Amino acid sequence: MPLDLAAIRAAHARIRPHIHRTPVLTSTRLDAATGGTLFFKCENFQKTGSFKARGATNAVLSLTDAEAARGVATHSSGNHAAALARGARLRGIPAFIVMPANSSAPKIRAVEAYGGQINFCAPTTRAREETCARVIAATGAMLIHPFTDERVMAGQGTAALELLEDCPDLELILCPVGGGGLLAGTAIAVKSIKPDIRVIATEPAGADDAAQSFAAGHRIPVDQPATIADGLRTGIGEPNFAILQRHVEAVVTVSEESIVAAMRAILETLKIIVEPSAAVPYAALLERKLPAAGRRIGLILTGGNLDLDALPWLKT
Repeated sequence: MPLDLAAIRAAHARIRPHIHRTPVLTSTRLDAATGGTLFFKCENFQKTGSFKARGATNAVLSLTDAEAARGVATHSSGNHAAALARGARLRGIPAFIVMPANSSAPKIRAVEAYGGQINFCAPTTRAREETCARVIAATGAMLIHPFTDERVMAGQGTAALELLEDCPDLELILCPVGGGGLLAGTAIAVKSIKPDIRVIATEPAGADDAAQSFAAGHRIPVDQPATIADGLRTGIGEPNFAILQRHVEAVVTVSEESIVAAMRAILETLKIIVEPSAAVPYAALLERKLPAAGRRIGLILTGGNLDLDALPWLKT
């Protein structure tokens, strides 16, 4: 099925019994700090602690019985890994997970808790892909790619679908970009429902392949990204980049210091925990990278799987 609004709506119907409809929070204090009226879609409250539960669950439930019997496999720094392991457990099939050796301890524990069988690899895109290929060759499992699979992208787009149902008069939506699965699903959903809303991608300056690629008009990889936002260390996928080019108005980058400041502001004000990747959209507003004054802005807080033994402000 092509990635379009119909696919996203079908994904929402398919996964609705297995996910949370996450809340949208607001804060006059955070509004005052940026000049806009902000609406935070809290996917940190999602099953497995991130939006990834949406796409992985949709992909697993979309498999035929013959495909599912083979099990599923993927490579992921953590959130998609846990989400796929959970989705596989829902269907009673094995999940073979390749994770970089520098994945955070809580994310590793989450994959193990959901029954995922972990294979560790070096923290590079090439190592992830090569290790995953070997696992698939050995097991016969079905690859559920963390961001280029259209079933995954459709599932991720359901977060924006809910956000627009709750806040139909938004003017901007800010979305983090790593591999681009969430961005692709968000952009398709938003532009199909309300084309006038501007979709803006946000990413760390130390992992700015999407920004470089957007400016150049073709993908430019960053083989060894350097950022605390571990969920955004993956380069944008080819189909995801094509969607970015068609439907995203800008890609803005933020500093590590701003990511940490955004995390603290969200924790202190909204009283919720978000991981570094989730704080990147608000960091863009703190850095005044976008005109926010007087605008109604949706921000997707992508996850809350934070290692509490390694809080970034304890090291700065």
